[in-house]
Amino acid sequence: MLTGKRIRIFGVVQGVGFRPFIYRLAKEYDLKGWVLNTSSSVEIEVEGEKDSIERFISDIKRKAPPVARIERIEVEDSVPNNHRDFLIKESKEEPGYQLISPDIAVCEDCLRELFDPKDRRYRYPFINCTNCGPRFTIIKDIPYDRKNTTMDKFRMCEDCEREYNDPLNRRFHAQPNACPICGPRLWIEGVETEDPVEETARLLKEGFIVAIKGLGGFHLACDATNHRAVRLLRERKKRGYKPFALMMKDLQTIKRYCYVTPEEEKILTSPQAPIVLLKIKELGDISRDVAPNNNYLGVMLPYTPVHHMLLREVSKPLVMTSGNLSEEPIC
Repeated sequence: MLTGKRIRIFGVVQGVGFRPFIYRLAKEYDLKGWVLNTSSSVEIEVEGEKDSIERFISDIKRKAPPVARIERIEVEDSVPNNHRDFLIKESKEEPGYQLISPDIAVCEDCLRELFDPKDRRYRYPFINCTNCGPRFTIIKDIPYDRKNTTMDKFRMCEDCEREYNDPLNRRFHAQPNACPICGPRLWIEGVETEDPVEETARLLKEGFIVAIKGLGGFHLACDATNHRAVRLLRERKKRGYKPFALMMKDLQTIKRYCYVTPEEEKILTSPQAPIVLLKIKELGDISRDVAPNNNYLGVMLPYTPVHHMLLREVSKPLVMTSGNLSEEPIC
């Protein structure tokens, strides 16, 4: 007997690949209906066999995308409408609020493509997919759709559009989807260069301080092994002795300078990619002025494609401190 259900899911369920996840799950259980974003939730209407719907709802809780956070699920009976297929429908606005996913560190799949010379996104600094990339930083309004983000001015090319509409592609309904043909570009202000990353790496190696735009604002970066550059950065930020955060190429590099417990490693490599305070093993060539009179370093791994490309070129630990004067708002 055909059964119908209306389901509303609340929490961090936008910008985390939730609608594509629901679409694939509905197809797996041969359910018909639709899913859409609202200004306060993800809403689903499904119809099919009762047992299939029950397993579908159970799997929503068990198999949700890793960066999603479900706060509650509301389920009510609905009259079957004899839907012919399962669709992702256009979002709708309604009163309420919606939790938005934070920005997510670039995933392993995107990193493989980023450094694959045969891939069409080879060395494209804004590569992303449903599982990673900018979210909170680029949103202007809810629901979370491309038209409500800073990506609205970049119209997808045919290849990106094809990925966006392919349920089997990991960029299915990835709102920031882009490529070198249709997406944002990277540049260095005031410098003419064909390779901004390579030029930035050269400047850092030569002891310059460079303002690098990340997801949420600018970092002021310099070579952490260059004592003069670190001291100059302290003077310009008017930052006496407060430690600077460091970005290091990979875990192997971090473990050269710091002790890392299994729990700390898990946090460092998480999708949030935060700064983690680690006990110093030996500073080695890192300037003592990075963290004066301190037994700990604040360390993070690269979390954007630009960071990964840059650290491959530089190899050395970089100071990455917020682009502001001490105690002032970030730029």
